[in-house]
Amino acid sequence: MLFYFCFVFVIIYLVIIMDKLDFDFKVNDLDLKVNFQKAKEDKSFCKLINSLNLKEEILCKYTSMLKDSAEEINNCRHCKGLNDCKNSVVGSFLAPQNNNNGLVFSYIDCHYKSDSKYKENVSLFDMPLRLKDACISNIYTDDKSRIEIIKKMKCFSDNYLKGEKTKGIYLYGSFGVGKSYLIAALFNELAKKNIKSVILHVPELVRTIKESFEMGNYAEKFDLIKNVPLLLLDDIGAEYLTGWSRDEILEPILQYRMDQGLPVFFTSNYDLLQLEKHFVLNDDKVKAKRLIERIKQVSEPIELISKNMRS
Repeated sequence: MLFYFCFVFVIIYLVIIMDKLDFDFKVNDLDLKVNFQKAKEDKSFCKLINSLNLKEEILCKYTSMLKDSAEEINNCRHCKGLNDCKNSVVGSFLAPQNNNNGLVFSYIDCHYKSDSKYKENVSLFDMPLRLKDACISNIYTDDKSRIEIIKKMKCFSDNYLKGEKTKGIYLYGSFGVGKSYLIAALFNELAKKNIKSVILHVPELVRTIKESFEMGNYAEKFDLIKNVPLLLLDDIGAEYLTGWSRDEILEPILQYRMDQGLPVFFTSNYDLLQLEKHFVLNDDKVKAKRLIERIKQVSEPIELISKNMRS
């Protein structure tokens, strides 16, 4: 008898629970529909859901995500660039896609981010980030000396893309004439062809190598500098010179790249004769001369005579 009453009680309890769950489901379903209809007051939301070609009873389950997506897509329509991006993931927007009569959401790169992906191929060490925006079309072509250098850079680019081994450029001239910008513009153009490069500031190179010793990633960083397809040693001759930095840092890099047929680009305020004098330590002219010979093997000297662009 007791078992019978317990059984009846459990059945009644389950019926009550099921009714309550059914009621809750109906309430939640009603809330979803109300929220969905309210969201449809926004034109961007309506435009998005109309493009998905799904029934409302399916779409209303994703109202919150669809609202976020519509807002981010609308932000992209009025965006002027990555610095102006208002989305939760800079340079991307949340996009819905049909998936087995439902929706999945993923982030898609906007055209600004897609267009600038090539910049990831250019690595900067202690150099201004603006160099990643350097562009050959922005160079002052009314300056005859720049026109000749641009022709030289185009010649290098054409030969390099054909797979021919070619020397880099030793670009020297007075302070502030835009030497680094010119080479960075060339590297950016080649980066669009998926060619990787490194631009590093020579006066900071020794400090960077010392830091990498302490951090334990010396070999990784040194190998990158030696093996990267294109290398710019910026402002060489402005560093505080020691025998260690000359013979254990600069010389091995240049020797390795010379042996491997890898071009090196330089910018400097010195011509090669002046740079050779800079590399002389304790009247040891032999090591200085040997380093200059390495530079000649991996690059061709070009002088840039122009006005100071920073004044």
